[in-house]
Amino acid sequence: MLRTALSLAIAAAVLPSHAAPVLTTVAERSGFEATGRYDEVIKLCADFQKAYPKAVRCFEFGRTPENRPMLALAVSKTGALTAAEAKKRNLPVLLVQGGIHAGEIDGKDAGFLALRHSLEGKAASGTLDKQVVLFVPVFNVDGHERFGPNNRPNQRGPVEMGWRVTAQNYNLNRDYVKADAPEMQAMLALVNQWDPLAYIDLHVTDGAKFEADVSIQVEPVHGGDAALRAAGTALRDNVIADLRKQGSDPKHFYISFAKTDDPQSGFIDEMSTARYSTGYFYLRNRFGMLVETHSWKDYPTRVKITYNTIVSLLDQVATHGTEWRTAALAADARAAALGGQDFPLSYKTTDQTHTIDFRGYEYKRVPSDVSGGTWTQYDETKPQLWKVPLREEIVPDFVVKAPAGGYLVPAAHAAAVGAKLKQHGVTFKVLAGAPGKVDVEAFRATETKLTPQSFEGHQMLAVKGAWNAEQRDVGQGALFVPIAQPKARLVMTMLEPQGADSLLAWGAFNTAFERKEYMEEYVAEEVAREQLRDPAVADAFKARLESDPAFAKSPHARLEFFAKRHPSWDERFNLYPVYRTARTY
Repeated sequence: MLRTALSLAIAAAVLPSHAAPVLTTVAERSGFEATGRYDEVIKLCADFQKAYPKAVRCFEFGRTPENRPMLALAVSKTGALTAAEAKKRNLPVLLVQGGIHAGEIDGKDAGFLALRHSLEGKAASGTLDKQVVLFVPVFNVDGHERFGPNNRPNQRGPVEMGWRVTAQNYNLNRDYVKADAPEMQAMLALVNQWDPLAYIDLHVTDGAKFEADVSIQVEPVHGGDAALRAAGTALRDNVIADLRKQGSDPKHFYISFAKTDDPQSGFIDEMSTARYSTGYFYLRNRFGMLVETHSWKDYPTRVKITYNTIVSLLDQVATHGTEWRTAALAADARAAALGGQDFPLSYKTTDQTHTIDFRGYEYKRVPSDVSGGTWTQYDETKPQLWKVPLREEIVPDFVVKAPAGGYLVPAAHAAAVGAKLKQHGVTFKVLAGAPGKVDVEAFRATETKLTPQSFEGHQMLAVKGAWNAEQRDVGQGALFVPIAQPKARLVMTMLEPQGADSLLAWGAFNTAFERKEYMEEYVAEEVAREQLRDPAVADAFKARLESDPAFAKSPHARLEFFAKRHPSWDERFNLYPVYRTARTY
């Protein structure tokens, strides 16, 4: 009998089962106290496709450094389950991404639930007839499997969750432009292939205790294509309105105090730079939405809010997606004509302030005998209406003019720059011939500042300087990156040296700003005396001595004055090895 039972058990394990797949999650079955491991995502992805073969396609789009599959579900009742079919039918694509910070895992469980209900017609009925949804349950897969109960000490639930960063210790939500992580490179390839109209980045915020339960931030709203901002604002406001109807208290700004741990400091709305999802996608003339549920709400509450957000997005894209996609394609055409126009490399929040009502809790700030600082103590049993300042006027800060033709990257740097451009789907051309000496604008740094320590694996560089007309020798194998392309804003973000997330800022060209050749001091003494025979040099030296006390006191600086005028001085030192050109090639 025992042998028979064992044989039957083995047979049941190996023979194919014809039972309907179970599409509920560990989270649902636990009352949203727990979340499943990644093997659940692998099984659910396959089971959704098995249950809905005409409406769901499960596919792998990358591999993590620890060799785990990165999975996505393409979901639509239109029959368009490939990028080619979606494009052929002019369908809007909504990409919903969970688990970029794998401890903030609301999006995974909410997404599976929302998709199942939409497929069953229990929520967002009919919306899958008008769009394609790409659902990435977990972006940071390796981080998800660094599972434990103490990974998010300032977050209520689930009982165990993943880790913030990848196995290589990258924060993926700082990686959109530099794209160091294999996971990000796979995501960008997915984005290039599918060209989603909207990219939804699902998070859980850190921060203080208050009643607001979610923030919804969208770009383009403050920056990017002017006409597309109206659609971005509508997307944001419509989702916020839907969430309010569901009983949430959503905010359109990131709900983190202007001063850490000080409620009366209020809030500051800001424009994200391109290292973040919401600062990246508007540069492609597409919508980026950051969803941040509040970490002090319990897991069932947070998943429900995220679920409501996804359902709202399905409704919004079904209703407006065709119109918004037309607007995005028109923005592509306008971006291709950006040459010669002003482009903001950065934005700032002005000092303009107004007071808002914000639902918080009673609190007191007391001296701490542990830290020696101030300790904020909240009483969650006593809701309180705070009146706090909000700064939300965002304006362009540092503005540059786009080159008329584009950028030239000398052959020495062509391979590295070309690889990065290719990851983003940017158009460029490798020059088969040598143009020779050509008129360009060249940027020479007058000041350089490296970060004292590594950030995300890079020693970052900030430069001051200016573009000036020069003639430079450009050889065979150089790259020409035209400004006349839909991703013109992204091109400028990557190649303008003074941008916060330019390739230069991320340290891609640090060697160009390192001096490699020197003149010995005893030689410089002789060179100085030779040069002082020139009255113009002598007058300039005298004027500098009289006007600059620090220069006058520095033997090194005084000799450098003459070394820079000598033919041996490296004219490429502090020269940014990317040029602007008015021509096309």
